[in-house]
This record gives sequence, C-alpha cells and structure tokens, in this order.
Amino acid sequence: MAYRTIRTGAWQAVNPDASIRAGYRALPFPEHWRAAVLNLCDAGRPKDSEPYRTVPTRRLEGVFQTLLPDLLVLPRSGDDPARPWLLVPDGLPLPPDGPFRTLLNGWLKDLRPEPALRAALVDARRELAANPPTWEPVELELLRCGRTNGGTAEPLDHQYQLAADWVAGRILGLEPFEHQGITLRFRSVPRGASRFERGAELVSQPLEFPGKERSWWYSVVLAITVQTVPFHPLPRFHLHVSLRRWATVVRGSTKRLHIPHRSRTTVLLRPRIPWLPGALRSERFAVARLENDWSRESGGRVAWVDGGPAHMLEDLPLAEPFPDAELLVSDPEAWLTDMRAAVVFGTAMGSHGVKPGFMPHQRSQLTEWAEQALPPELRPVPALNHTALAATTPANRRVQPKPAEKEAEHERGGLRRRVGLAHALGSTTLETRLLWQTSEMRNTLIAGLARLLDLPADADLPTDEIFEQAEPGSPALVQWHTRELTVRLRCLKLTGGLAGDLVFAQQGRRTNALVAEAIKRRRTQTAEFLLADGAGPSPSLALVEIDRRADFSSGDHDPKFALRLGAADAGVLTQFVLVPKKIGREHDSVANAAHRAEMSWDDGLRQLGVRVHPKHTLAQGVPADLGYAAIWMVRKNRSRSNRWAQEQPVAVLVTPEGDGLARVQGWDAAAEDGAGAWVSYPEMLLRLARTVEPERALVSDEEEHQKPISRRDARRERTEEWLQTLLLTLRGRPTLLLAQAQNARQSWTWLQDGVVEQDRIKTGKAPARPLAPDLRLMRLRITEGRETPQWWGVHPKDGYNGIPSHLWVDPECPRVFWSTTPKAGTFKSTAVQADKLGHRRITQGQNLGKEVSDVDKQGWNPGLIELAVLGCHQSEGDAPEALAAAVHQMRQPPDYRDALRLPLPLHLAALAQEYVLPVAAEETGTDGEDDMSQGGELG
Repeated sequence: MAYRTIRTGAWQAVNPDASIRAGYRALPFPEHWRAAVLNLCDAGRPKDSEPYRTVPTRRLEGVFQTLLPDLLVLPRSGDDPARPWLLVPDGLPLPPDGPFRTLLNGWLKDLRPEPALRAALVDARRELAANPPTWEPVELELLRCGRTNGGTAEPLDHQYQLAADWVAGRILGLEPFEHQGITLRFRSVPRGASRFERGAELVSQPLEFPGKERSWWYSVVLAITVQTVPFHPLPRFHLHVSLRRWATVVRGSTKRLHIPHRSRTTVLLRPRIPWLPGALRSERFAVARLENDWSRESGGRVAWVDGGPAHMLEDLPLAEPFPDAELLVSDPEAWLTDMRAAVVFGTAMGSHGVKPGFMPHQRSQLTEWAEQALPPELRPVPALNHTALAATTPANRRVQPKPAEKEAEHERGGLRRRVGLAHALGSTTLETRLLWQTSEMRNTLIAGLARLLDLPADADLPTDEIFEQAEPGSPALVQWHTRELTVRLRCLKLTGGLAGDLVFAQQGRRTNALVAEAIKRRRTQTAEFLLADGAGPSPSLALVEIDRRADFSSGDHDPKFALRLGAADAGVLTQFVLVPKKIGREHDSVANAAHRAEMSWDDGLRQLGVRVHPKHTLAQGVPADLGYAAIWMVRKNRSRSNRWAQEQPVAVLVTPEGDGLARVQGWDAAAEDGAGAWVSYPEMLLRLARTVEPERALVSDEEEHQKPISRRDARRERTEEWLQTLLLTLRGRPTLLLAQAQNARQSWTWLQDGVVEQDRIKTGKAPARPLAPDLRLMRLRITEGRETPQWWGVHPKDGYNGIPSHLWVDPECPRVFWSTTPKAGTFKSTAVQADKLGHRRITQGQNLGKEVSDVDKQGWNPGLIELAVLGCHQSEGDAPEALAAAVHQMRQPPDYRDALRLPLPLHLAALAQEYVLPVAAEETGTDGEDDMSQGGELG
C-alpha cells in the first residue's frame, strides 16, 4: 500500500493571535509563611549546617494529589513569588478551610516530627493559622504565547499544565466513546508539579479480559501534553493513546503482588467518601505510590512511599481509613473492581494476559473521537507528506532473500563481515576469547561465531578434556583460515569464582565503600586472569558467559560490571551472553541459545568498530564527502535503585570510505597529553572503562546532597569546554554533528527549543555565532516524554490506517522532518487493524471470517522521530530535506535486522555508556508507562 501522507495526534492554534482564557482561583505560596516554615526546618540543626533556602513542599504537593485531587499544583518559582502555586478552576469549589488547614498542620509536623521540637512546631502552626492564605480570582491565557529569538513558540510556564488540563476537561465533556458495546468513561488523574509530570491524563474504567485461567484488567489512557517544534511559532498539543494494565496476580510464595526490591509503582484511588472530614468528593482519581523496602531482616515490606498521606495525618481522624498497603497487595483485584484502588502493573512484576499498545487504526479512531472536543481556536496539525527526494532505504539496504537464495546471501554476509573486520582491525588476524561456564553454551558460541563469519566447517575442535584443563597461558584453541581473515578463538573456563557473586568484606549493610571495594577486587582478579593468558593484540574481544542479574544474591552481588572493567584494564572488550537455563514460564534462555550466540558475536564485532555504513541515495543537497559526528551524554544520578552517579560525554566520528566501509572513531579527551584526539572506536571504549573509579562513582551522601544547581552549572561548563575542543577537530571535511535532544540538552543548552537559532551555534558564555563552513548541526528528538506525537498512515482509499516507513515533510516547518521505519520483525504478525477493545473479523488466510480478540497481542508502532536541521549552509548547496533524508536512511544499516531508533553514529555513541555505567535490573519500569523499544513504541 502506497501511503502518501501520515496524520499525527497533534493540534495547534488556528493562527498566532488565537486566544483561550480561563478563570481560576489562585494561591501563590504565601510568602508571609516563608520565615516561619524555614525557622521550623532549621530548628535544632547544628549551627555550622547550611540553612534551608527554599520551603520544602514536595511531599505536601504529593498529599494534595491524594487527598485534594481537584487542586492543580504548579511548580514554584523563587524568581516570581506572585506566580500561582495552587489553582482551582472556576466552577469547582475551593477546598474547605478545615481540610486544607488539616493538611498544613500535618505537613508541618512531617517536616520536623521530633518530640524535642514540639514548641517550634506549635509556633509555626500558630503563625500560619494567624495569617491564612488568600485565594484570588485570576484569568490566565492558555494558548497565545510569545516567540524566542529563533522564532520558536515560547509557552508561558503555566500553559504546559493548565492548557493541557483545559483540553482534557473538554474531552471529558464529550459523549462516551462507544465501540462494540463497550462504553469508555474517563476520569482525570492529577499530575505533579515537576516538569516530568506536566500535562494532563485521563484514565478509563477498568476493562476485563477473560483469559484461559483468570481475568486480566486494563484501562485506556489519554495523555495530553503541550510541546514546541523548533522554529515554529505555535505550540502544539499532543494526544497519546495507550493501555494501562492493572496488577492483580499475587505470587504463590508470598501471597502478595510482586513489587521488585527498591521499586515503586503508582496506585490510583477513589474513596467511597472523602478521607478528609468536610472535604468534597472529587471526580478525579487520587494518586499515591507503593514501594518495596525489602530487606533480609524484614523478609519483605511493601509500604506507601514516604509513609503515604495517612502517615502525614497520623494524629488526625480520617473519615474513612486509608487503604492498608499490605491488604492492598494481598488482594488487589478486590480493590480494583470498584476502582477504590488500582495498582499499576509494570513489566518487572511478571507477565500479564493483556499486552500493551494500540495499533494505528484504533488509535486513529480514538484520536478522531477526542478531536470533537477541540474549540474553534484549535485545529489538527496538517498531514505530513513523504519526501520525493530519496527512497526510504539506503542504497545498500538489507534485502530479505528468497528461500533458494538464503545460503548465498548468508555467504555474502559472512564475507562482508570478514572484510569489515580486516578493515577495522588493520590486520588479517582476529584473536578473540571465549570465557565460558557451561559446555552447552561453549559449543553453541563456537558454532555461532563460525556461522556469523561463514567460516570453514573443517575446524578441529579440542576435546572436552582439553577444554576443561585449559588455563590462562594455555587455552583451548580453535582456528579458522579464510582468504580475508584468520580467526583464533582462545577458550578458557571461568574459574576461581570470577563469574560468581561479588564478595563483600563484611556482612550486614552493604555501604557504598564495601560495594566499591568488592568491585575493585573482582576487577583486579579479572585483569590478572586475562593478562596471565598473554597480552595479545589490544583492543581484543572476549565473549563472557554469565548468569542473569536475578540469579545473583542481589543486584549488588552482580559481577558483570566488575568483569567489564577488569577486562578493559587488560585491553579486552567484553560482550556478555546468558548461561542457558529454563525456569518454568518465567525465564527460558535455552530455546533461543543459538540465536543469542550469533547476535552476541555480532554485537562484539560492533565493539570492534565493524559496522556497514548505510550509503545514502541523494543526488544533491548533501556534500559528497560528508562525515558524521555524534555526541552522547552519559549521565546517571544516584537514586533509590541506583548507587552510581557518573557523568561522561562521548563522541563518535563515522567517516565513510566507500563500498559500505567506514572508519569509526571515538573522542579521547585525555589523548595527546590532554589536548584530545580521535582514536579507534574500540580503543575509546577501553579508555572510557579505565576512567571509571567506583569509589568516586558510588558517591557518599554528603556529595549527593550538594546543591543541584551547582552540580548542573558545573556539568554544563565542563560539557561546553569539551565541545569547544571537539568542534575544532571537525574542520577540513564537511561534517554533520548529531545530538539527541532528551539526552544532551541539559548539558548543552543550545539544543533547547527556547534558545536555538537557525544556522548558528553556541558552546559557552560567548554569544551565538555562525556555523563554521564545514559544520552542519542536526538535533533528533524521540518519543520519550511524549515529545513527538503518535501517528498513523492515512489509507488512500478509506481502508485501515497503517504504519508506512519514510521521511515525512511538514508543510509548515521547512527545517523539521519526521522519520518512520518499518515494524520490528518480532511484531510483524500484529495487524494494523488489531482491536484492543472488542473483536475483529479476519479477512485473509485460512481463518477467513473468524472473529478474534487482539487484547492478548502486543501493539507495536515505530516511533515518530523528529529530525531538526538546526544549522546548515543552504547558500553553499545544502538542502535541509536532503540532509534529513540521509540521516533517515542511516537508521537502517544493512547489518541490523531491524531499523534503529537512532541513526548509526548516535547509536554507536549511546552504546558506549555500557563501559561507563552498570545496567541495573531494578531500573525496569514499574510505573505502567509504555516501554520504548528500539526504533518504536508500544502504542
């Protein structure tokens, strides 16, 4: 089907003068309370401690979400104390004085609960009671806004929250969405004050899906956010349609929901009567959060985060008891049926009978229903048209061979990889290692390497006895010889507990110092093990067989990162592959062991710099010898589930050299005595790992509690100095510099919509300047944070809307383009017309006419990637559309089975963070948001 246009779930003003104003009762944070509250916070603290500078209201705002959900909470601003903090839309009653005062009194005690400070608490309560807040009527503009120097819309701070909430309110006023006897009725969910929670969210009633053994529950979610597009003068509203699954299955061993250690999940609540005496019943859901504070001593403890609202009000009577956390997780389905409490399901909790995501046609139906609520001042964003400049795939695209040609294609792929290896290594010999634990996976990995490189089948394998007796310096050796490459595989069994639990110097609480010491010890042991096998070429590669994180005693015991650091110290890159094992329905790494083996070797080759460069099909508009640079900010802040705090900018340079070959390099800021230089990609990975010092990355509490503003400013200064040096090296050859917005803009603020200007650049405190003659700049933005809209291909004959892949042109944004790629092979079987609410009739194949439900099928849609050409040289022949088309094609390298979320240079830069940060299993989301997968999204 040839789709010519796509539609997006995005709306904007009909013109720059369109205006929507709405009335509220507003309460700025009462400045006359500030001194009393700060005095309470500082009471009894050591004289040499730094005093509080701002009033801590985060936990109070969280309790508002639960107990007074009709209150709209805006971020507080120290620059403008008169800006509204709390708002109530006209038509809704103000919170009664009694419940509101109850919350304030509970909050003050929560700030300083110490019995010794009772007198200070009484004084603070008296001061606040003597000076009650005053709610003032205000009328606020929700649509019209200013523009930046670059011509981009600049919404007012309150519009991100209030405009989205206003549109959501109009959607709630529609007649319910009807589909095959199902009536969707939505309620609003309060959003927090942080910028990560801005917008509005509507959640439907729970829907039941009767599975074979039990019922499963889910709801439809409509999320509205306000966004901007670079150089476009109008803000846009994005509507995202998704499924939210509810957690109802308790584990047989614990008789409770499984919430992983150190994880949190959201709970939507709707009490039968308001908890606060005198409060009015709200039509919104209330929000609270559960956490697992598991410890060996307690054996497991699920509780409300920060003790929950009931903790803040523990001395005050509630009209109805707040749900007990243990009772809720012991029988969640009983609480869900009347929506008194609904626990959001996350993938770390296990499996769910309902699979996430809508497919495009049903998503388009829900979006078109919601568009009935648009006022005359808003209209849908115009359809996007596909580019006529170039094909959607590169010239050397991956071709699916016919069955009779599969073997010949396999041989060509093996030859291409052998040639690529020789080119990347600068040698006709590849020496690599296999560090194994099980004979089954060892043999599978040896066969996988031979299959991937199409190596001769006559290699002599050592006997099992030789494999078992091999030791460093005397490995079991497997060799293959081809015209292009000689491959030497040194096989060693991991001994001495190298792949086992990290060992801590003492029992009890594992402090950061103990964890750092254990990592350092295993790191040293790993380096010694490999160096004892002989230095060999550097960089080289080792494939390491290891258990999954869940199989170790805890996440702290996982040795994977220590093994990676130790191997890097010995000049060896590492790629890990799981020990094959089957654990009921929960885990099976046996069935696909052969596939995993081949893919692991392939990713190891990527670390050696072996990738096929996608050759673009542009005849003009792109410099003939264009190179590609990409920057990635490796950044991790310490959190409850992550001990590490690390910051490290990474840069990759890809220089095409013809026939799909390219030189892949990485930036080493310490090379050339600190002047910096481009080194090979594998050498950069090793140097990154050698800079990691766990005793510093595992920061102390004192370091972590430095003022965030100071840390942020210091990070920006370091990044900009790094960028200035880097950019000087990109002269002499046309280069397109790529950055991803959500990753880089906090450190390089020039990438933000609010400051960027066309064809200029700013990397420090000096004013923005024109781009250097050889430099072009492109910023990519992915679906994260709902910053790019959902989309669907418009069927040209009124059939089912689909998901075409191409580069799409926005008729209103000549510098902004949109990239879509095909569905991943894993999801090819899901029909674009899949129905997640009712049934559909099969129209093709042997089951013609059969009615099926798609609730148990995953709805996967390729994400809409924004390509913004921030800077180029049109007077010198550059065409923004052509540059965007070249980058779009670079998302589809021929040696990847599926398209990449990011173009190849950015993809390589992002993967470098594996050598800087450990990957924590606990980071798997449990907040129920749709997971973003490579190249796409779960609708």
